[in-house]
Amino acid sequence: MIYYGWELPFGNIQCIANVIRICARYGNIRILEDTYGINMRPLSIFALDTYVENPSDKLLPKEFDYNKYGESDKIVLAKIQKAIAIIQFKIEGELIKKHPEYKMDDRLLLDKIDYDKGTVTIKGKEYEINDKFFPTIDKNDPYKLTEKEKELIERLRESFMESTKLQEHIKFLYAKGSTYKIFNSNLLIHACIPIEEDGNYTKVTLLGETHEGKEYLDYLDKVIRIAYFEENQEAKDYMWYLWCGKDSPFFGKDRMTTFEQYFVDDSEIRKENKIPYYRHITNEDFCIKILRDFGIKEDFSHIVNGHVPVKASNGESPVKANGKLLVIDGGFAKSYRKSTGEAGYVLSYNSYGLVLTANKTFETIEKVIETENEVPTEIVVNDKSIKRRRVGDTDIGKELKEQINCLTGLLEYYRNGRIIKS
Repeated sequence: MIYYGWELPFGNIQCIANVIRICARYGNIRILEDTYGINMRPLSIFALDTYVENPSDKLLPKEFDYNKYGESDKIVLAKIQKAIAIIQFKIEGELIKKHPEYKMDDRLLLDKIDYDKGTVTIKGKEYEINDKFFPTIDKNDPYKLTEKEKELIERLRESFMESTKLQEHIKFLYAKGSTYKIFNSNLLIHACIPIEEDGNYTKVTLLGETHEGKEYLDYLDKVIRIAYFEENQEAKDYMWYLWCGKDSPFFGKDRMTTFEQYFVDDSEIRKENKIPYYRHITNEDFCIKILRDFGIKEDFSHIVNGHVPVKASNGESPVKANGKLLVIDGGFAKSYRKSTGEAGYVLSYNSYGLVLTANKTFETIEKVIETENEVPTEIVVNDKSIKRRRVGDTDIGKELKEQINCLTGLLEYYRNGRIIKS
């Protein structure tokens, strides 16, 4: 596979561009530099030299730590964000055009801009854009990278691939991670399972095979490993789709409106609509069906869902479907806390049931000290009609029983003379 004249044996440049852009958006560039040793200086120089006009306020970092940065750094981060965003839109455009099966043509917006009028046409409607300075875009070939952009994204890719710490973390994810996890008869998933409006599983075609529900997640787990361990460019491309594609179990929305968030002031066109899964998970029967489809039949089983901000400040509960589904993310990221009122939840369990504990938000050390004796908000999730669970009911207990059976079998073989003492 060749992109813009260079070969990419590994490393998805679309994903890399997204990582850098988000770090700039939330004021976390230092994580890339200090923790992972990724050199951001070439991007900073390029952004300051190229984007001489100050970007719109929409490109200012959403979170800003004055203990780490000065006021002037805001503009620098905004220019870095704009520079990498434009590169991202260009290289994502090439990927979308290469894969029509992704059905993401609506994300091809650079060619929908009237650069003379300063407008963009989205879904047949024309919108004014709030930032009209695009020095690296050729309006006759808007998805073409400039020579400096090509050199820059290649240097960034090399820096990502050469980061020892990053590679260690990626290896850890592949060693321990999976598309879902069944633990003690509970189903743990990150975001969702692709579902249609009628509640049936979405049929997803990937690398020539069509799957749905549990089979899709199982197959996807294989594809993710193929992308890492094999030279399969189709699988590597799909790693980007998993970030923002409608049928990705890690995304869960109809589209990602990054361009609109930056350049269009109309709030309606910036909306990202959740897929039907999030409407159906409030239904207990629907959750029980999913659990059964994943081979979980115990009455005390639950779906444990991440990724979903819970607006506790508006009275929303992280416990849904009569206790069959629990949300444990709920807004852990700092940027969500103004709308959620909490900083996510911690799930713990004992023989009596499950307990969700709300993480409180603290803006200052003084506030932490002031509230240190407060009892944390806890939600107990258990059915008192169900008997207390014991070690034998857990996954570890089942493993111990198998070991006991094996040892018992060996003992019988020895007593019957089928194993001769040496």
